[in-house]
Amino acid sequence: MSSATSDISHTRWFFTGMRGLFSLPAIILMISFVGFSAFALESGVSRAEAMFMTVAVWALPAKMILIGTMTSGANLLAIFLAVSLSSIRMMPMVASLVPEMRTERTPTWLLLFLSHFIAITAWVFAMGSFKTVPREGRVAYFAGFGITLVTINMILVGVCYGLVAKFPPVVAGLLFFLTPVYFIASIWATGRQSVVKVGFIVGAVSGPLLALVMPGFDILVAGLGGGTLAYLFDRYVIRAEQKQAIADSAEPTSQVEEVV
Repeated sequence: MSSATSDISHTRWFFTGMRGLFSLPAIILMISFVGFSAFALESGVSRAEAMFMTVAVWALPAKMILIGTMTSGANLLAIFLAVSLSSIRMMPMVASLVPEMRTERTPTWLLLFLSHFIAITAWVFAMGSFKTVPREGRVAYFAGFGITLVTINMILVGVCYGLVAKFPPVVAGLLFFLTPVYFIASIWATGRQSVVKVGFIVGAVSGPLLALVMPGFDILVAGLGGGTLAYLFDRYVIRAEQKQAIADSAEPTSQVEEVV
């Protein structure tokens, strides 16, 4: 493939990725950013600061933590640690998505740059649509989706910042909580491994209980403890049953071979 043809192909896949803006994950996220505009306005964050957060922090939960710690009067180090810890959850998404779009010729700096745009919406969208995109076009495809989505949401936050003041608080809250509702449904639907669904169930059950028992550390304990329990259950219970089922199904064949 010539360089000119390759450039045309990458450009085509970039624009194809841009069309993902009209997908259900992107639309729900944009609606949620309208709710974020209301939250930023009520918290005293300026329009320019809210727009900058959209680009620099990107993940919506991290921005909520950032504004919450800022308004509570926390010091800069505490704010930094809180946002950083909330963003660690993105590492498994990056680790699973980057190998799906990397080729031998993909520069490392480009993958690092695109990693900034990996949040759960982009991860769900990409993992669901990469099967229809050739590996050579996946970097351009994801770049088109991620860059466009961030840019549009930044503009949306700037435009809606003053308009949301006219919304009833209940409406703004409902707009914001559309995202976690969709995330919950998407994680369950896209969970290909049993450990994902086990971890989901453990977290859904333990999270509310830990919020009552140890508020402030509930998410951390539910994430680490629940994830560990899910891994152990999957490894020593579910996989053991699967191996036993495979062994049982292979026994009749072995017996027939012995008779023959």
